[in-house]
Amino acid sequence: MYLVVNLIGIAVFIGIAFLFSKNRSAIKWRSIGVMVVINAILAWFLTDFSVGRAIVKAAADGFNALIDVSYTGIAFAFPSMVHVKNMDFVISSLMPILMIVPMFDILTYIGVLPWIIKWVGHGLAKITGQPKFESFFAVEMMFLGNTESLAVSSLQLKKMNKERDLTLAMMSMSCVTASILGAYTQMMPAQFILTAIPINIIDAIIVTNILNPIQVPEAEDVIVTLEDESPESKREPFFSFLGDSILNAGRLILIITANVVAFVALAALIDKILACVHPWLSLEHVLGIVMFPFAWLLGLNPGDAFQLAQYMGTKIVTNEFVVMGQITHTVKDLLPHYQAVLTVFLTSFANFSTIGMVIGAFKGIVNKEKNDYVSSNVGLMLLSGILVSLLSAGFVGLFVW
Repeated sequence: MYLVVNLIGIAVFIGIAFLFSKNRSAIKWRSIGVMVVINAILAWFLTDFSVGRAIVKAAADGFNALIDVSYTGIAFAFPSMVHVKNMDFVISSLMPILMIVPMFDILTYIGVLPWIIKWVGHGLAKITGQPKFESFFAVEMMFLGNTESLAVSSLQLKKMNKERDLTLAMMSMSCVTASILGAYTQMMPAQFILTAIPINIIDAIIVTNILNPIQVPEAEDVIVTLEDESPESKREPFFSFLGDSILNAGRLILIITANVVAFVALAALIDKILACVHPWLSLEHVLGIVMFPFAWLLGLNPGDAFQLAQYMGTKIVTNEFVVMGQITHTVKDLLPHYQAVLTVFLTSFANFSTIGMVIGAFKGIVNKEKNDYVSSNVGLMLLSGILVSLLSAGFVGLFVW
């Protein structure tokens, strides 16, 4: 029965996107159907087949090996805080970013990562029938993060119309920075974290092309980069580039830490205020009621669905790290299906603070007209991020019981 509910849930999530679409008549249902089938097959392959599970396990082991290497540098500076029974959240989950971000930046500097992203994006565009740059961006943001991808794509954003810019803003709500995957895999089941990455890419394209369908002329369907625009520009010296990368990684740790501390405290403050009205009232309970139908549609019994709904609401208001920190020691005790849908739903940046980051990035890149258009559609941006997370959890949940 719960499998049938899970299947219905996927249809409902797509139906909600259709309901809020800006142009229903322009939706390319054949392309959407192809991507739905691809995602179902991909989820099946990565969860049910030994080869697929081996690929995910190898990727998880690779990220865990990177984390172990990063602990060498952390232990040099903080020997009393590493390899202890209960490492602090910042040490165990965030400090490895100081190595992983520069590693990915080095791959970008030498041209390896952009080459991979570009050709995967081209291949994805051919399979899905979607514009090349949107497909390229869907892959790029999963490696570089939302604000980083937007910054790298600034020339493209300036040249595209405001409707296409909105599509990229909506996609940015569903990204996961590759450099932060190591932190995720230390807190949640790594196989589901890494399974969620390719599923999220396809779902971001599905949802944005239902919510905001756009016809892109072939002449405009091109990918522009800074190097294409200024091939004669002088490349920054490597060690200067690396120094900036390390400083950016440090800033990222501070930003995440500050957000987690602030949002946990603010959520507690809201709980205190609500408790003054009624002892039962809390942010988790209120959001749990709102999100309950969607959690139940992921194929859970009512009790687990209500608990998942509370985690969903907390993640949307705060961020995924807050929820992961709450359940990291108990998640492996959950039933496999619950583990899968919870982990996959959490594996994205779909929350209120991301809206501010994305709007801020657009404000510094595009003109006022485009920025105002994107800013006027923040509700659609948040809906896009939530629907992508729900769809991804639904697809993976179909094959894990």
